[in-house]
Amino acid sequence: MPTPADNSLKLKTARTVKWNAIDRFGSQLVYLVTGVVLANVLSKEDFGLVGALLVFQAFAILFVDSGFGAALLREKNPDERDYSTVFWFNLAVSIGVYWILWFCAPLIADIFQGDRRLIPLSKVMFLTFVINGLAIVQTNRLMKRMDVRQIAVANIVALTTSGALGVGLALGGFGVWSLVWQSVANAFVKTAWLWATGHWWPSAGFHMESMRKIWRIGLSVFSSSMLNTICLHIYSFVVGAFYSLSALGVYTQADKWSKMGSASISQVLTASFVPLMSRVQDSPDDFHRYMRKVNRFTAFILFPVLLGLAVVGAPLFHLLFGNKWDDAIPLFQILAVRGVFVVLLSLCSNYLLALGKGKLLMTVEVIKDALIFIAILLTVFGHSVTLLVWGQLWASVATWAIVVWLTSRATAYPLASALRDMAPFALTAAAMTAGCALLVNLDLHPVIILASQLLLGTTIYISTLYLSHTPELKEASGYLLGRFRKKI
Repeated sequence: MPTPADNSLKLKTARTVKWNAIDRFGSQLVYLVTGVVLANVLSKEDFGLVGALLVFQAFAILFVDSGFGAALLREKNPDERDYSTVFWFNLAVSIGVYWILWFCAPLIADIFQGDRRLIPLSKVMFLTFVINGLAIVQTNRLMKRMDVRQIAVANIVALTTSGALGVGLALGGFGVWSLVWQSVANAFVKTAWLWATGHWWPSAGFHMESMRKIWRIGLSVFSSSMLNTICLHIYSFVVGAFYSLSALGVYTQADKWSKMGSASISQVLTASFVPLMSRVQDSPDDFHRYMRKVNRFTAFILFPVLLGLAVVGAPLFHLLFGNKWDDAIPLFQILAVRGVFVVLLSLCSNYLLALGKGKLLMTVEVIKDALIFIAILLTVFGHSVTLLVWGQLWASVATWAIVVWLTSRATAYPLASALRDMAPFALTAAAMTAGCALLVNLDLHPVIILASQLLLGTTIYISTLYLSHTPELKEASGYLLGRFRKKI
């Protein structure tokens, strides 16, 4: 029989999931609208220039956070001294890293075809990680309290404001600078909103005791995140450095649109379930119970969304962009399928993070990066970006197969149980995808093909789960219809 505390935690978790979902999918809606306009106005090379800078920006953001944000989420009861210490550390590192990259701007240009336009672009673009660094603690305090409404509002307001600025600049003929100033404006508005609504200010002191307390987990997370960042951006680096900035622009578009599904799902799960799982880390029975629920809920959403994205790739791109980005369609489809395994790997990492398995997190990242580097070596000389992306998919599949086994051993949750949790949703989504694939080659307008696929796919997936009495479908529909509170 659920206790009042269980019911309270369940309701708080549901609210957190709801607001994280509103955040991600509301943000993605804004991102979709502005992204479509920019993709139709700007050139492939413009996106390639920004894609090159994003490689370095990703590492800068990583150094600014240094894993301490995740360490604060992992910590059971962080106090004000912990938050202030992390804030001042992040600020000092962000300023230092920015000046290093300022002076290294000519070297960055030399790496990517010697394009000197990257020098002034990078000096402005890299301001974003300094501004975002100011919001790390504000964000983590809200996430730790499972109060993410203001985070959702901040993200949507920032994306809307910066998106309008980016579109206006692009239509005004500012080219690649519209993408750069859009990124800076997004960081500024989001950070300003969180400071205005977060009701928290850092204290003046820097406390070594707090630093020592969070250093162990922070260092482990930083190490694994470093490898993860290499894994995420190595392909952009390879395409930009060894092929062309135009090819990088095509890859960047395919990667960006495919991640609208996988990144959203992964971020919702991390923000919603890591704080929850950390609360029950000392109770194996409760931890396993929540693992099963998270596995099934993830699979319930993950498989139909990402496999569905892959199968509607061609009509979706033709509807949004005409034939301008046809080269990106096969890359988008492969990366959408890869997103399934990216999210499942993230799920395993979240379990290990909640249990404080820092060393195993590092092992997971080493395995993932090693397989990706092998895949690159096997495919890079084929002089085909498509072949390179196929290697990316198979490296992710192999990594997941190894990591899910390691996670089952570390959590004492049987591998067979984990696979059994997800199998019904994977099989149903596969049937849905097969049905929708039959409509792809019809000689009809992309709107008609896309609408037909969505209708057929939704019907197959929901009716199959309904007939098999899947509890996740009933719970999701109940919550959406406002009956969740009554059930608990």
